[in-house]
Amino acid sequence: MSAAPPAARTAHPAQAGAPGAAPALWRRMACWLYEGLLMFAVVFIAGYLFGTLSQTRNALDNRHALQAFVCLVAGIYFTWFWARGQTLAQKTWHLRVVDKTGRAVTEARALLRYLLCWLWFLPPLAAMAPFSLSAGAAAVIVSGWVALWALLSRFHPQRQFWHDALAGTRLVHVDRPPK
Repeated sequence: MSAAPPAARTAHPAQAGAPGAAPALWRRMACWLYEGLLMFAVVFIAGYLFGTLSQTRNALDNRHALQAFVCLVAGIYFTWFWARGQTLAQKTWHLRVVDKTGRAVTEARALLRYLLCWLWFLPPLAAMAPFSLSAGAAAVIVSGWVALWALLSRFHPQRQFWHDALAGTRLVHVDRPPK
């Protein structure tokens, strides 16, 4: 009786690292954190542009308009890059956004994915809105929700995040480009 090698018995297709397979959760979260660092620059430039164009002198003036502008800029950034397959962070971590059939996503589907990505943050923010919580308590609640949302991908049949399932997209591992 021939037994499969231990690695073949224990590796889940989502963690195998094969091209086209769902990437491991640690890889997706590392990419997510790197994307946050890159978004700092995007938000900084958007805020500077908004402040310059609106001649805002105080950070609290036009706060809601600034938030809407930054959301719009982030939406354009992600929609544009995802419709072309990858953001810079996803290129670094060898991830690609595709539709359910493995083809590139359309701009409309990329925009839908961006809107559904707000499920990472909006539920805890909405739950906290009626309360006057300290910044530390808010950070703990949001971090807890992010961790829970990430772990919920373990219950998806292809180990995808649920916003991808709702948007009809998948995050897949891709080979490194040839040197």
